Amino acid sequence: MSNIENIDRQVDRKEFLQLFDGSLPVEQITNAWYDKYKNSNYGAIITFVGVVRDENKIDGLSFDIYEPILNNWFDTWQKKANDLNAIVLMAHSRGDVFNHESSYIAGVCSPKRRVALELIDEFVEDFKAQAPIWKYDIIDNKRIYAQDRSTAIKGSGLLS
Repeated sequence: MSNIENIDRQVDRKEFLQLFDGSLPVEQITNAWYDKYKNSNYGAIITFVGVVRDENKIDGLSFDIYEPILNNWFDTWQKKANDLNAIVLMAHSRGDVFNHESSYIAGVCSPKRRVALELIDEFVEDFKAQAPIWKYDIIDNKRIYAQDRSTAIKGSGLLS
């Protein structure tokens, strides 16, 4: 891949993958995606919005992201979507997100409804299992690693 292609790919990724400090401005993000893609002849524009639940006596969640692996993971999904004549979109929070705020938005644009419905489901499930994002509970202004709700990333760790 030439440097020009690599630069173009990075610019394109920023259009599709957005990271924010703190909670996500849901309406701003989803409305921008709709405005940008509604005239692109996609018959389906589907979004999934994840909201931090008030449970287990937490005040919210906090997130750390390892961007190089996230970018590779996302590029793989964008290629899979492109092979289906679709695109995937994602926004995620870094740092603290409090109860009843959003930390994750996923989107799929596709000419066909069925492709979009299936792709959003697969994308969100794979995100939960494979994305290099570490989750912490916020309790009494402290970050506590949420190990019981974490999934090991395939190929990571000392014994992989």
